[in-house]
Amino acid sequence: MFTGIIETMGKVVSIKRDKGNIHFTIETSIASELKVDQSIAHDGVCLTSVHVDKAKNQYTVTAIQETLDKTNMRTWEVGYEVNLERCMKIDGRLDGHIVQGHVDQTATCTSVEETDGSWKFWFEYDPGPKNITVEKGSISVNGVSLTVVDSEPNMFSVAIIPYTYEVTNFHNFRKGSVINLEFDIIGKYVARLLEQHFAAK
Repeated sequence: MFTGIIETMGKVVSIKRDKGNIHFTIETSIASELKVDQSIAHDGVCLTSVHVDKAKNQYTVTAIQETLDKTNMRTWEVGYEVNLERCMKIDGRLDGHIVQGHVDQTATCTSVEETDGSWKFWFEYDPGPKNITVEKGSISVNGVSLTVVDSEPNMFSVAIIPYTYEVTNFHNFRKGSVINLEFDIIGKYVARLLEQHFAAK
């Protein structure tokens, strides 16, 4: 489990295809603290480290085809900046919200607006019974725990303060950027229970 509070960013330094899988090697300042089999969220995608090179500050993860199909990892190139978060410690503070690291779908950035020292981003996604946003509710965008500002049937907006803009890859977002979305798990459970309730009638 994750919290959506990004620890640091990493940079993709190598991409190697192996049949239907892709091995991504990431360079980051926290590589020396990692170990093989550790869970790390990459733009909100939970992946397992399969190799760690502490001397080079690098580690490698493997994405299968299903992960590539459902996330923005299919668009990554060498040099891509990725948001990183290690899994939550059991005695840690939940500063963001419950993030599973299971991306529901990708979304497209439709607008970036600078608003006197902060930024407002709009995203468009595929609507569905469990794809729900509500004003003042939680949403994970590229692994970042955020509060929804505006909520429409297939669009929502978030406001980004300068700190978040600088320490995450939000500063690279442009109109047309493809990002990862994980909807709030509580909202998904409520939607599922309502679906079962009305289906039983």
